[in-house]
Amino acid sequence: MSKVYEMSHPLIQHKLSILRDKNTGAKEFREVAKEISMLMAYEVTRDLPLEEVEIETPVCKAMTKVIAGRKLGIVPILRAGLGMVDGFLSLLPAAKVGHVGLYRDPETLEPVEYYCKLPTDVTERELIIVDPMLATGGSAIATIDLIKRKGVTQIKLACLIGCPEGVKAVQEAHPDVDIYIASIDEKLNDHAYIVPGLGDAGDRLYGTK
Repeated sequence: MSKVYEMSHPLIQHKLSILRDKNTGAKEFREVAKEISMLMAYEVTRDLPLEEVEIETPVCKAMTKVIAGRKLGIVPILRAGLGMVDGFLSLLPAAKVGHVGLYRDPETLEPVEYYCKLPTDVTERELIIVDPMLATGGSAIATIDLIKRKGVTQIKLACLIGCPEGVKAVQEAHPDVDIYIASIDEKLNDHAYIVPGLGDAGDRLYGTK
């Protein structure tokens, strides 16, 4: 079974409170979402392998550590996932960015793919899927399915807010994909909104209703 990392860092929790507040406007919401994403990127990349290299400091030669050449990719689920990309790129500027677009069929309620553009060397990369909300888990599962069909074997999922139902669904569908999440909230309501959650992340990021 995949591992679930819920992030309890005080800075993340403080900033989440700002996102949850219904009085937080779109501009501040975008800024804080980026800040939380950057803090999360620190944790998501904790297991990156290192190798030793020789450098010369102003004092002497020294053996120091650098990341051992693992290629990374960031894949936002459109559109709300875009709000997390810049935060990750702040710490991982060499990462390539792919995009996956899904919409929910109004009759079946199943996610339907309408766009997919991934780096050409995607099979050589570890991909981090980013989406602010992990509610039913449907979009995350569909995105992971799609990416696996492209031949990718190293995948992580990073979300701002989730719920037990969504976490369980992703774990059952993809037990090899670890989940990084800033807060696992209480539950889903009858309208598939996370409670207490923060509302619709896409609408709050871009000021739409």
